[in-house]
Amino acid sequence: MDNKEIAIYCKNDGKNHRIELGGSLRDLSKKWCRSVTDPKSGQKLDVIAALVDNKLKELNYRPMLFHQVEFIGFNHPDGRRCYLRSLCFVLQNAVRELYPEKVLVVDHSLPSGLYCEIHEKTRMEDGRSKVCFVTDEEIDAIKAKMKEIIAKDLPFTKVKMNSEEAEAIFLANNQPMKAELQRSIGAFICSVYFLDGKADTMHGPLIPSTGFLKTFDITGVGQGFCLQGPMMTDFTKVMPMKRQTKIATTLKEYSNWCSIIGIESVGTLNSAIKAGRAVEIINLAEAQHERAYARIADKIYENRGAKRIVMIAGPSSSGKTSSSLRIALQCKVLGLRPKVIELDNYFVNRDMTPRDEDGKLDFESLRAMDLEFLNMQLNELLEGKEVEIPKYDFKSGCRTFVGNKLHLEDKDILIMEGIHALNPEMTPAVDDSKIFRVYASALTSLNIDENVNLSTSDNRLLRRMVRDNRVRGISPEKTILLWDSVRRGESRNIFPFQENADALFNSALIFELPMLKYYAEPLLRRISPCSPAYTETVRLLKFLDYIVALQPDEIAAIPPTSIMREFIGGQTL
Repeated sequence: MDNKEIAIYCKNDGKNHRIELGGSLRDLSKKWCRSVTDPKSGQKLDVIAALVDNKLKELNYRPMLFHQVEFIGFNHPDGRRCYLRSLCFVLQNAVRELYPEKVLVVDHSLPSGLYCEIHEKTRMEDGRSKVCFVTDEEIDAIKAKMKEIIAKDLPFTKVKMNSEEAEAIFLANNQPMKAELQRSIGAFICSVYFLDGKADTMHGPLIPSTGFLKTFDITGVGQGFCLQGPMMTDFTKVMPMKRQTKIATTLKEYSNWCSIIGIESVGTLNSAIKAGRAVEIINLAEAQHERAYARIADKIYENRGAKRIVMIAGPSSSGKTSSSLRIALQCKVLGLRPKVIELDNYFVNRDMTPRDEDGKLDFESLRAMDLEFLNMQLNELLEGKEVEIPKYDFKSGCRTFVGNKLHLEDKDILIMEGIHALNPEMTPAVDDSKIFRVYASALTSLNIDENVNLSTSDNRLLRRMVRDNRVRGISPEKTILLWDSVRRGESRNIFPFQENADALFNSALIFELPMLKYYAEPLLRRISPCSPAYTETVRLLKFLDYIVALQPDEIAAIPPTSIMREFIGGQTL
């Protein structure tokens, strides 16, 4: 091989190839892998990005050494992220062209996509920007402009530039959050993308050009709208619109609270921490949580005669256990006597446990619980009878009884926590009017900048990684590799029932990402580049690079009753 050629191993076809030095991945994909096939649906998908030695790269990337390359489409998690980032850039350009005096803000995630608003450029006296109500006619105009940009098949191009130069571009674009982020990071160089001469940064690779964005829609929600991408099961169809008012309201309330205290983005949070305000922010966030717990306890107290059972559900690492204990504590302040039943004790015996599509025991299935026995005991408790609560022996896989008797007196309330707690099918024989349901989740709505929001899922993954390693001795690699399975279980058993809640508790804390960085970053750096978890590891480390970490003396200020202590240790609940 001469020095003008390099070797590339293509994982898609399982072959080694010799290529001329300087060729792009897009050129190579046209030769070796024009499309990828989704194994579940059988659909042929455009190649939109690649993994080079397990690192995500744009198709414009030009390999210079021997590499392993895997071309990916929308069915890959990183392919989806590339697609949605690129779609957001097209949306940004459409709003800029139609309403040059206004600014697009991608505020937070929704079950069906991304919630977006259009703000006035001029800020109000309190420093916040005014939200403009988006009409149906404006939504139609934005959608038409996006289709026009997509039809032109315009390229996305990346330019490396001095951070001060990029900061000036963002300020000229009226994107102070982006400018603040660059200042707070303190990096010399950053990547700025251009589309049709307009600059932005999307904090991750983009697809080659706008022509790949074949599937999207926009639907009005609240004052703004939801940007919807393709479905996971059929990539030619748009994600259906699910209106979950309670979740959307909770996210918006948290976003407004962040604005009120002057921490609207990662950049402003970084600047506040660097200015020595970390302990102040911790105290503010914990006080806000305390008020939220108290409000939920007040609702439970108001319904104490009618609703004797409190059921709490939430996705993995949402802080359900701490939330249950804190709500119980607030109920005690009001004179109630909470008693806890662990739903895990109502599993059926191991030989009766259902199996999933892969033939493995499915402990997350509703049918893994003895619903008939659970419902019978709940009704007996509501009737004033005494029952003997079972104890499930996970080692033997059998239910036992060890004399644990329970009887509800006048001021007693029953608290139960579990993944199915919001699903009415768990208690079909119990009068639903006697149940008060609480949904707890870390509904992060702090933005990286104006058009890139923080992922609630990433936030919970970091929480779980830190706790799993500390409490269970589970490696961060294993936590990452199990996460997709965890998310599928949540989508099946938890998220469809969120709106059944009588009260929602947002367990997100504004200081937690700087705190989690201190613990998670060293764990992530142990993961080998050869690991199947490495692609996700690189993405999470890049994300953490945007965040200024708390120091040990600042972490020490987190109270022992905080939800965060469930993950980092030192909890006294």
